[in-house]
This record gives sequence, structure tokens and C-alpha cells, in this order.
Amino acid sequence: MWGCLSSDVSFDITSYLQSFHRSATDAGFFSESMAVIGGYSLPAYTRILDGAPKVYLSSGMHGDEPAGVIAMLELLRSGFFGDGVEWRICPVINPTGIAMGLRENAQGVDLNRDYLKKMTGEVSAHVAWLEKQPVPEMFISLHEDWESTGFYLYEIQKKGYPSAARSILNAAAKEILTEPCRFIDDHQVREPGWIFHEPRADFPDQWPEAIYMAEQGTRVSYTLETPSSLALERRVACHMLAVRTAVEEFLLTRGKVNGCNGTA
Repeated sequence: MWGCLSSDVSFDITSYLQSFHRSATDAGFFSESMAVIGGYSLPAYTRILDGAPKVYLSSGMHGDEPAGVIAMLELLRSGFFGDGVEWRICPVINPTGIAMGLRENAQGVDLNRDYLKKMTGEVSAHVAWLEKQPVPEMFISLHEDWESTGFYLYEIQKKGYPSAARSILNAAAKEILTEPCRFIDDHQVREPGWIFHEPRADFPDQWPEAIYMAEQGTRVSYTLETPSSLALERRVACHMLAVRTAVEEFLLTRGKVNGCNGTA
């Protein structure tokens, strides 16, 4: 099923990029290379649909978190990225980290702390690309956590969309149970597995991608986290369930924004 995977934390990244490119272009996506980093392309894919809701997804920010990267390809192959949405996808933000199976990039930098200063080639190129795009209404990022035992998510709201958090958690629980801790990554949960995060960085000079997107005006974002200790196949399946549900709930409730407070 995961033909490009060589181990639980490392890829044949070249084969993955080729596979994703073939599947995306076959599905009608326009392909761009934001930069070449360490000999690897940093790809971005768009499919424009005037007047449609704009959804942006990213994965591969940390090189030791392969489940989201694989889930993105499997969602693409399954036909999930269909009509009715204007899609933007960045499936591999950190190709050198993925190639090495390390959280950071080849220079030892955590890319998900660089979206304010933009010191790395990856983030600088990524932000330059994002600035050319219309601001998405919804952003979903796929991550993993070595310390958690269950699935959880971060939600950021800039406008009052009805929250999809409970629906996402319920869907993900079909594959991986919800993280039970009251504090996750030093954040108190609103409900089990649900971190409702203010649209500002925990450390003012270390912006993650989700904070950058909120600053740009993205109305709602979900950062999805699967526990790295569980089997890879389960983590991939969990991400796929969570992404499907997040987008489905967003599309169902998008027309009800006026008067909603986002805290359902």
C-alpha cells in the first residue's frame, strides 16, 4: 500500500515525489516547484475553481512524521480532492528531513518555528508561494506526536465557523482513540483531544505555519496529530478519516457562518 515507504520514519523521498506528481497531474492539478532544497523539489499543487471555497493542506513539515505525508498521497489516489473546492496542497515541506527521518531539516532547524523570521530556504520559499495565493478559508496540517498515546487536534478560529472538532475526533476515534490527557504539549484542552488555540504564537518570535496562516486571515485551521508510537497504517488511516471529516464539516457549515460563534 505504501510503495514509497522504506521504514516507519524514512522514505525513498524521490519516489514519493514522483508518485505524488503523477497522481496530482492526472487529477488535474497544476504543479509548481517552490524551490529545490538539498536536491529535492519543494512541490505545490493547485486546482482552481472560481467561486469555490478555498482549502489548503500541508504535510511533511517534520521529517520524522511520515503518516501525514502518506495520507496525503492516499487521499489523492482515492479521489478525495474532487470538484466543488479550490484546492491547494503542499505535501512535503521538509524533504531533507524526511529523507533522513529527522524532525528538523538538514541544517537542524525546526521549520515549524520559522514562519515569522523565514530564515530557512524551505520556509522562505513556502511563504513566497503562499503570498501569491488567495488566502484560504480553511487550512489543515498533518502532524504526529511522539509523546501522545491518542489522536488530538489544534483548532484556530479567526471567524465564527461552527467548530468541526468533535466530529473530527469522533471520526478519528474509529481508528485511534482520543488522547485523554488534560494537558497536551503544555496546552490545556477544551475537551479531550481538542486544543482550542488563540491565533497567536506561544513564543512570539517562533511562528508555526498555523499561526502564519491565521495572521494572513485564514478563518479556521486544524492541526491534526497522530501518536507516532502506533502502527503506521493506523496513523495513516486516522489522518485520512480526520481530513475527510474536517473538509466535509466545513463545507456543510460554511453557509451558516453569520451568527455562529465557532464554539459548538
